[in-house]
Amino acid sequence: MSSSKLLPLLLLLLLLPSHSLATSISATPLILTKSGRTITIRWSGIQSPSDLDWLGIYSPSNSPDDHFIGYRFLNGSETWRSGSGSISIPLVNTRSDYQFRIFRWTRDEVNYRHHDHDHNPLPGTRHRLAGSAVVQFENPSAPDQVHLALTDRVGEMRVLFVTGKRLEAVVEYGSDSGLTVGRRVAATAVTRYERSDMCDSPANSSLGWRDPGFIHDGLMTGLNPGKRYYYRVGSDVIGWSDIYSFVSPDSNETIAFMFGDMGAYTPYSTFYRTQDESKATVKWILRDIEALGDKPALVSHIGDISYARGFSWIWDEFFNQIEPIASRLPYHVCIGNHEYDWPSQPWRPYWAYGVYGTDGGGECGVPYSLKFRMPGNSSFPTGTQAPDTKNLYYSFDAGVVHFLYISTETNFLKGSDQYNFIKADLESVDREKTPFIVVQGHRPMYTTSNEIRDAPMRERLLESLEPLLVDNNVTLALWGHVHRYERFCPLKNYTCVDYSSNSTAWGAPVHVVIGMAGQDWQPIWEPRPDHPDVPIFPQPERSMYRGGEFGYTRLVATREKLTLTYIGNHDGEMHDMVEIPSGIVVAKDEGNIQVKAGEVAVPVESSQSLYLKAGGILILGLFIGFALGFTTRCRRDAVPVTRNTWTPVKNEEI
Repeated sequence: MSSSKLLPLLLLLLLLPSHSLATSISATPLILTKSGRTITIRWSGIQSPSDLDWLGIYSPSNSPDDHFIGYRFLNGSETWRSGSGSISIPLVNTRSDYQFRIFRWTRDEVNYRHHDHDHNPLPGTRHRLAGSAVVQFENPSAPDQVHLALTDRVGEMRVLFVTGKRLEAVVEYGSDSGLTVGRRVAATAVTRYERSDMCDSPANSSLGWRDPGFIHDGLMTGLNPGKRYYYRVGSDVIGWSDIYSFVSPDSNETIAFMFGDMGAYTPYSTFYRTQDESKATVKWILRDIEALGDKPALVSHIGDISYARGFSWIWDEFFNQIEPIASRLPYHVCIGNHEYDWPSQPWRPYWAYGVYGTDGGGECGVPYSLKFRMPGNSSFPTGTQAPDTKNLYYSFDAGVVHFLYISTETNFLKGSDQYNFIKADLESVDREKTPFIVVQGHRPMYTTSNEIRDAPMRERLLESLEPLLVDNNVTLALWGHVHRYERFCPLKNYTCVDYSSNSTAWGAPVHVVIGMAGQDWQPIWEPRPDHPDVPIFPQPERSMYRGGEFGYTRLVATREKLTLTYIGNHDGEMHDMVEIPSGIVVAKDEGNIQVKAGEVAVPVESSQSLYLKAGGILILGLFIGFALGFTTRCRRDAVPVTRNTWTPVKNEEI
């Protein structure tokens, strides 16, 4: 090379920062076989390392520097001060490739106006030090994110999954793990949504949008109750999933894992706070599933599902996190504010302008509506070119429980389609078949959290829906949105109902807030009204138990009673429990006892001897005594106490 050409090159090298000359980065392995596999990123040669040096995670690999999906600071490696180190990260299949880049970010470049949702400054991308080779999945189009759902028909189970290409895929299922006994094949319908379907930023921006793939929907039919089935999804062309199994529902016992506001864990920071505690919730539920053996169960996640809020790859993280559960149990959901709310939503009455805002991140319910398919056909127009919002309100029977899901984000007032559905549904429940009714919605009708913004919503829920719950003897009303656990007495208009004076076994529903599965932000409890600035939070009489422990609830119901248990994440143990009798008496001799749901057992007149009648009356008295018992147990109680009235339990975890 001539000296005239060499001189400019030498001058350029002298002008470059010294740290950009030697920094190297590698990623291993470069080919991943399955979603969730771990990759290790190694770097070396960083001159004068800083605690602000950071690693950017990019998918697809050609994304602009400021369009990372996540980041990690290099000081997470023990050896970062030496200029070398490593970080290991599990990667989900986004149906695209990945790249990793190292940046230098100096303190004088920190911009507090460019921040994440928690007002932490986002790292700057002005000084890129190095970029890795491209990392790929062996089959990025392979079936992924498998999850089940019940239909409103007996003997069916729906399965949904995502692939990277619009190719034919099926569901193979049978009675053995080799899929040879009773093998059947179900076709799948395919759908997807586009960036143009999103209603606002960041969902419709280049920053938040990533290709969501193709959503497949298959239906397994002809299932016998209480039997284990095995299945896989895919095809020879697109590839096959693992073989999963589930137990089909039966009519004897109902088991459900129920919670709200779980979200997703991510192994990196991103534009919004993610929910680290969701990992523990998933861990303990998986423990409980293992203990079930061959008993059927279901999951109920009542709103604020993934907290993607317009950053589409968070949906990928969420579904990969729940797949070990949702591929084994039907996973049912209802819509929350973080799936739906946006400024131009079509139903936004005058009183709701402080309630409905931008919590959905511009998704306007589209990913929620297509990634899940719940029973029924409820829908509501978005008012845009986007598909209608679905999975709003629906119901089904599972064992001895009738489950009803409602939407607090769309019109529920008297006269609305949803109100009419709820009324007709509750009035048509066969209480001999399903003695318990469990209603679920996202925003709570009752809470002692200091949720001032939602007060107008609670007033309308009480005015429109509480009479339906009370008049139809609803057993439980479960709510999310408040990221704590709180159980109330049987409530009617903020007043505890003395159920012992009722001819039925309920009198009013027990309200329980169960939004404690993962999201950690939460306002204080209601302070004293005369001293709102003093950190004293009296527990009202109607609040039987409240706690700040992350966790979930476990519902177990037989024909005789329903038990709801609050499991805490720090130890996986019971923290609160409530038992509710059904009022049904299962008689040894059906000719002597007439069983009627919601009422005490009534003897049927017969020609038996007076002696036998007297014995029957004595037994009847014992059953009535049981029906009038409503047992509340708390983990910290030395001896379980049976109370005949709703005396508030002042046990509270902070």
